[in-house]
Amino acid sequence: MASQNRPLSPHLQVYKPQLTSVLSITHRATGIALAVGTLLLVCWLLAAATGESAFEDVQAFNGSWIGKLLLFGWSYALFYHMCNGLRHLFWDAGKGLELETAYMTGRLVVAASIVLTVGVWVWAYASMGAF
Repeated sequence: MASQNRPLSPHLQVYKPQLTSVLSITHRATGIALAVGTLLLVCWLLAAATGESAFEDVQAFNGSWIGKLLLFGWSYALFYHMCNGLRHLFWDAGKGLELETAYMTGRLVVAASIVLTVGVWVWAYASMGAF
């Protein structure tokens, strides 16, 4: 039988990635990144409650290049997840489900999350007098 050579269920090797599937996977990944990043936030709060030495250690890590990279990634995940979550709320209301609209709003989600992330970081550094 020819049907025995086919996969039992669709999987990533069968389908060509499309914008909608990539955004869906990214939404799940940013949700995981937010959960992990929240653990870093909890460490920062615990260090602040523990004492000056512990807080300075965490601040030193956050100020390092790896700490800044993690914070930047966490902030991008936050904005992406928020923007895409708003998109899903419209879908839940039955709005924007047409293929062309779904692609347009998907591109808008990516652009908005990049603009928001960079904007917040520029604002933060400017408010510290770094620029």
